[in-house]
Amino acid sequence: MKPRGMTDLGKKTDEDEAVCERIAAAEEKMQSRMLDWAAMNTGSWNADGLKALAPKLADAFSALDADVQLDQSQPFEKVDEKGQTVDFETGPILRVKARPQAPVQVVMSGHYDTVFPPGTFTEIKDLGDGRRNGPGLADMKGGLSVMLGALEAFEAGPLKDKLGYQIVISPDEEIGNFASAGALKEAASSGALVGMTYEPCMETGAMSGGRKGSAVFDIVLHGRSAHAGRSKEDGRSALEAAAHAVVDIEALNGRREGVSFNVGAIDGGGAVNIVPDLAIVRFGARAPDPDAAQWATWEVERIFREATARDGITGHLHGGFYRPPKPRNEAQQTLFDAVAQTGSALGLELTFEDTGGVCEGNNIFAAGVPNVDTLGVMGGRIHSSEEYVVMSSLVERAQLSALLLNRFADGRIDAAKIKALME
Repeated sequence: MKPRGMTDLGKKTDEDEAVCERIAAAEEKMQSRMLDWAAMNTGSWNADGLKALAPKLADAFSALDADVQLDQSQPFEKVDEKGQTVDFETGPILRVKARPQAPVQVVMSGHYDTVFPPGTFTEIKDLGDGRRNGPGLADMKGGLSVMLGALEAFEAGPLKDKLGYQIVISPDEEIGNFASAGALKEAASSGALVGMTYEPCMETGAMSGGRKGSAVFDIVLHGRSAHAGRSKEDGRSALEAAAHAVVDIEALNGRREGVSFNVGAIDGGGAVNIVPDLAIVRFGARAPDPDAAQWATWEVERIFREATARDGITGHLHGGFYRPPKPRNEAQQTLFDAVAQTGSALGLELTFEDTGGVCEGNNIFAAGVPNVDTLGVMGGRIHSSEEYVVMSSLVERAQLSALLLNRFADGRIDAAKIKALME
């Protein structure tokens, strides 16, 4: 069954054929710039690396018929290794705007930070079978190249003036978009009808459907140091209090359907002959809906109160849910159906699977804009040193995006009707 108001999405027009040919001819260009971008370390906390790559991205996106600018992001709070709340200034936000008066407006997003600190994963390897292994190839420097390739091909065609867009490329998606959330909201709220985000699709080629909401928390605990041999009884171990808190946090898993917690690190302590007076518990949570997110927050607050009720222990709780859930609704499902039918014009059998992962699509959905958020490359093992990209997927996925842009522009996919389903 065709999505409501959508016709002939599984067939190509002459312009669809032409845009696909333009993308196929640009395969080497798309792959080359992905590899060049991935060779530069842009770990989320590597401000120098982020600031070095940003101008190169701006220069590449300047090939579009659009206004391109780099906006310095505002500092945001983080908890440092001493348990103190400090300001961190990340790289700039790349903003691209084209044809704001066009009848169809799209918001597009992606990120150029990765999860890999400098020196931890540096080499790009050819794995054979058309795959490359390297930091950020799939998540998501390949996706950025796909986005740009699709737009270059679309703007070379006759439908260009019917569609405008705003792009936000952020330096901090992997750590929560704390610096760039405002830019995402502003772009999505400026008349966008639909959103397109370039996270990698799944290893099977499937795309993300519903997404959970996500939180990041830091519990900072202070105790009292003492000589562990002479006067152990005078000390109050912050690390012991943290250990109890960790057990309690992990015990929340399975308590409420769809809610999960994961402790990523405990910082603090030192020499074994000193009672540790500082411990920081760093953990995340996922929740499928606002009520579940509230429950998770209350449980974290309870565990924090219990930790600081221990004799001689004080502290503070930092963080919370920074991305709301992105459930399937009628607007989302209608868009997914249209994407799947468009994929069939390329011989793709696209499916959408709900996931616990989060991305900038959550932010765009929260601003009232339906969106598809896994339009990037096919790859796998992201967030590990085994991350890889399927090289041929850059053409395939750029063609999918270009066909979607054609259909939004000529009305075969009625973006306004899809957006109205959100209301």
